[in-house]
Amino acid sequence: MARGGPKLDHGRRRELAQSFQDGGEHYQRVRPGYPADSADWLIPVGARDAVDVGAGTGKFTALLLERGLAVSAVDPSADMLKQLAIHYPQVAAKQGTAESTGMASGSFDVVSVAQAWHWCDPLPASTELARILRPGGTLGLIWNQLDTSIPWVHRLSRIMHAGDVYKPEFRPVVGSEFQGLESHVTRWEDRLSTADIIELAKSRSYFLRAGEATRSKVLANLDWYLHEHLDHTAGAGLGLPYLTLTWRAIKA
Repeated sequence: MARGGPKLDHGRRRELAQSFQDGGEHYQRVRPGYPADSADWLIPVGARDAVDVGAGTGKFTALLLERGLAVSAVDPSADMLKQLAIHYPQVAAKQGTAESTGMASGSFDVVSVAQAWHWCDPLPASTELARILRPGGTLGLIWNQLDTSIPWVHRLSRIMHAGDVYKPEFRPVVGSEFQGLESHVTRWEDRLSTADIIELAKSRSYFLRAGEATRSKVLANLDWYLHEHLDHTAGAGLGLPYLTLTWRAIKA
């Protein structure tokens, strides 16, 4: 079993995850997608059927579809799934969680969990996801982090309370149902306006759960940092550097 990273108790995990129940349209508009090679590295040759768990509005679902897989999606938020259905009506989507997908046993070659594993209870989730995978199936865990090795991005992440700090030694917790956990890192940039970056901050769980005074402070600090300290014109475009961390493990 792999271990690492901060632990959230069950109540706190559910409280933070609840902040994403609404706002699917905003999430779809401002959150980054994922680089193509994260999916290319993850998906095994010959895979036919995939399920994107914690699919949200379908940011990673899109990459699975582009590679010709038959794709299902699971997410606890009806609002997020509404957006997914608008953009990807061919996907069979249903409400559920990584711990209780409601999917039939042995149905998939690939299970992906993008930007959501930290909201899951990893051991029960591992048991459930192993159940719905075929023998030798692949579990993929994917998430984006701001590339805080770049000084201006590091300060931006502090203002946004993003918590994005890359730790090469980190290994996500997965259950004993999986073996051969390995990782892949992609460095890329998302092209955004300064207004988009401010909207991105509004989509973070810290901002969604904060009071009005804290929200106002965050927005004022971002406005100062982007437009005065970094001297970008309001609405100007810039490349926001990311790391995409992709993990894969095989059903034992």
